[in-house]
Amino acid sequence: MAKGLNTSRFGRAAKLGGLAGGAAARSLGVKATNVVRNDEDKAAANRRAALETADRMVTVLGTMRGAAMKVGQSLSVIDIGAFEDDEVREEFQRKLAKLQSMAPTVPFADMRKVIEQDLGGALDTLFARFDEEPIAAASIGQVYRAALPDGREVAVKVQYPGIKDVVRADLKNVKLVLKVAARFSPGLNTKEIADEVIERITEELDYELEASNHRAVARAFAGHPFIVVPDVLTDLCSERVIVTEFVEGRRFDEVRDDDEAARDRIGEILFRFYVNGPYRTRLLNGDPHPGNALFLDDGRVAFLDFGFFKRQTREEVETSLEVLRAVYSHDAPRLYELTRAQGIIDAGPEMIEPLMEKYRAATWWFADDQEVRLHTRDMSRIVAEHAGMKDGFGDVQMPADQITTLRAFSLVLGILCQLQAGNNWHQIGRETVFGEEPQTPLGIQEAAWLQGDAAAAAPVG
Repeated sequence: MAKGLNTSRFGRAAKLGGLAGGAAARSLGVKATNVVRNDEDKAAANRRAALETADRMVTVLGTMRGAAMKVGQSLSVIDIGAFEDDEVREEFQRKLAKLQSMAPTVPFADMRKVIEQDLGGALDTLFARFDEEPIAAASIGQVYRAALPDGREVAVKVQYPGIKDVVRADLKNVKLVLKVAARFSPGLNTKEIADEVIERITEELDYELEASNHRAVARAFAGHPFIVVPDVLTDLCSERVIVTEFVEGRRFDEVRDDDEAARDRIGEILFRFYVNGPYRTRLLNGDPHPGNALFLDDGRVAFLDFGFFKRQTREEVETSLEVLRAVYSHDAPRLYELTRAQGIIDAGPEMIEPLMEKYRAATWWFADDQEVRLHTRDMSRIVAEHAGMKDGFGDVQMPADQITTLRAFSLVLGILCQLQAGNNWHQIGRETVFGEEPQTPLGIQEAAWLQGDAAAAAPVG
């Protein structure tokens, strides 16, 4: 068993339980003392409690793997929302953003054994160079830089030894993590998040499956003018090892400080890959947190990590598009018909117009034909609107096949809010929803690529 990976369900539950209990105690303590405080002192006390909780979450979740870490990474890009002060909200998220890249390191000797056992050879014969210091850490593995005998630079993702036992422990305890999130955002459906994480993370343990997902996405975006998906070296992949082409670029925290035009361009690329892309390819990356993108010097964006993944059916995609067409077109009867047919709502025809109002209140940022610059405070508003959609509509049940999609798109929105990216998201969406002509330079370039016009689609910075 690798050092630092506590596989005991009870040991890991104690950490998570302590995190939830500590947050509750701080919340009660602040409420009690706020009775005798003025408004300014109350705000300061609430701020201190929130940021102490964020620090504690980073400390506890940052030393864990599996589902606990995955939930922490998800929360780092969703504004979990009980903060009216923009500075507090952003500081809280910045603290949680550390979870996107931090991880306890496992001794290289243990990781080397995994590589050699799975690939069936000595490290020195498999690779011409292998850097022992990891360049990144995922929720269930670490990534190393290496070179093949033919000179190609590669990234080698290696699963932590014993991680399957860790994941099994986390899957039983993940709801404890979400208790903390629920204190800051009553609008989050923590049960749905937990169920969806449990289902998808078990698939992540099979790197051969992930390699297959990765290859499918790489094929779908081969030659794209501003999206890069590194090639997979199939002969060097196994159940616990994935080897891909090495790509070097800046991390999300670095590009957040770029100028407005650069951030808008990045935001559009993220939207086109994570939102428009799955409707065209039926390949949905369910884990679009910032650590899974690298921003290249030539203006392109590289996308990594396809373990938390869903292959959609044509019927699933078409159903989602039909709902979007109804929302975009203000077709309330059609939206009512679709949601009733899917079993999402259980309400009479008197709720036809209220249902449309609810949907548009939750999708205003892309449902209306206008320029929208997103901010972190917008995430709170949208989370609250989604939570309020259940009011008055009977027993609202989201179909299981849509939970991963909604989680992925929520995470994309969280990233765009952190970038404070601006665009007419409505027009970009219409390219996929209605098959309309693109209105932006990036859209025109992408359309040329889709039509096989290499000259018009040539990459530009």
